[in-house]
This record gives sequence, C-alpha cells and structure tokens, in this order.
Amino acid sequence: MTSGKTAKRVADIDPSRLAALNSGVAEATTLTECLAVDFAALMRAALPDIGQGALDQMRHAATDGISKRMPLAARLILARYGSQKADELSHHPSDTVRGWTCFMVGAVEGHSLPERLDMIRPLADDHHFGVREWSWMALRPHVVADLENAITLLTVWTAEPSDRLRRFASELTRPRGVWCAHIAALRASLELAMPILEPLRADPAPYVQDSVGNWLNDASKDRPEWVQALCARWQAEGPSPATSKICKRALRSITSKA
Repeated sequence: MTSGKTAKRVADIDPSRLAALNSGVAEATTLTECLAVDFAALMRAALPDIGQGALDQMRHAATDGISKRMPLAARLILARYGSQKADELSHHPSDTVRGWTCFMVGAVEGHSLPERLDMIRPLADDHHFGVREWSWMALRPHVVADLENAITLLTVWTAEPSDRLRRFASELTRPRGVWCAHIAALRASLELAMPILEPLRADPAPYVQDSVGNWLNDASKDRPEWVQALCARWQAEGPSPATSKICKRALRSITSKA
C-alpha cells in the first residue's frame, strides 16, 4: 500500500489512513482521499446520536456521487438537530464534516442571501481546499435564484484581504462551473458579472488568477468574441503579469481551436 499523500486510487490508501479519515480525526490531503471517505462511518463517529435511520440512508447512498452525498448528509443532520449543530460542526477536525456544514448553510430554511453569505464566510476562507469548494457549491442554487442581487453582494468580496474570499466571488459565479449546474442567465448576459470581474483583472494571487481565467474560459465557449475583446481591453488599459496570466488562461479554448 502507498501512503495517503501519494495514493492515486482509493484502493491504494493505507488502511490506517482510511480509518483516520472515516473516524473524523484526520483531514483529506488529496481529492482521492476526499472521495474515499465512508460517509456513514464518519457520520456515526461525528454524530453518534444521529440515529440509525440517518446512518442507513447515508449507507444506501454510498454509490451515489459525492456531489449528491454532501447535501444529503446536510439534510439528515438538519432533520435530526436543526441548524444549531452548524457552528459546532464548522470547527470539526474533518474537512468532510465541515463540508457538510456548508450544505447546511445552503439547505436551512428562512435565511436571505446576505445572511447565507455571512454564514458561509468562515467556511469559504477555510484552510482546506475541499471545504472551500463545498462552500461555493452549497450556495450556487441561491445565486442562480437571485443572480443580480448575488453579483451586487459578491462585488464587495472582490476587495477582501483574503485571496480565498476573493476567489469565492469568482468561482461561485462561473457561468458553467464544475460539478454544478450552469447559470443560464449569466451565460446569456455575461456583462452582468463585470462588477466582479473588473476588480480581479490584475489580482496578485495565483489562486484568484486561475479562477478568473477559468471564469472567462467558461464564457468563451458561448461568446468567444466577447472574451477576446475583454482580454484585449484589459491588456491595453493596464498590462501586468497577472492580467497576462488571466488572459492566457481565459483564451486557452479559443487558441487551441486556432
């Protein structure tokens, strides 16, 4: 067996490492480890009084994709405890459990979009890459439902000191995104997102640069001329290494077809 850090397949993860992940005492260090976690075992360890019914539902969903099991776990926790468990679980040692909290923020009823954004902020700024991904995925349906308001609210995030929060604003509004539904209204009217894109056009953080480049690469699949014109304007108005990197990433699908 190989170590957890180098395992490329779930079957290659050392049994002791997998046991640590499933008991909630260790964080995943790779996507492979994230995908390897036994949700029912982890739920039993993290929430020993959640009830057999919830554990059975989690076990029956074991073959579903992780993007389905994450919100299911959140719904089961909310059904048993309500939202009061969210704060406790948001500090859990397991990145997967903290990810469940992201989906609790997305699923709990009775909150406005500004309230959800405030609730998700510490999770969007989490030190773990997986939790940060779950944070924007969990709020994505609320952005789709209230797009223009979401863009207005997220514009403020583009000035955050944390590159993780600046990246959240970009990643949450990607027109196509990854592991999530597309935002049809945004694909049809890319200009709506300019209040988010403009402040990030020369962001100093590679983490943000990659996200903005990916955002525009998404857009190029619908409106390549718009992306080309935007990148040309950015580079003419304020050329910088950061902007050049963003534009190179933004145009990669277009240039690969040339």
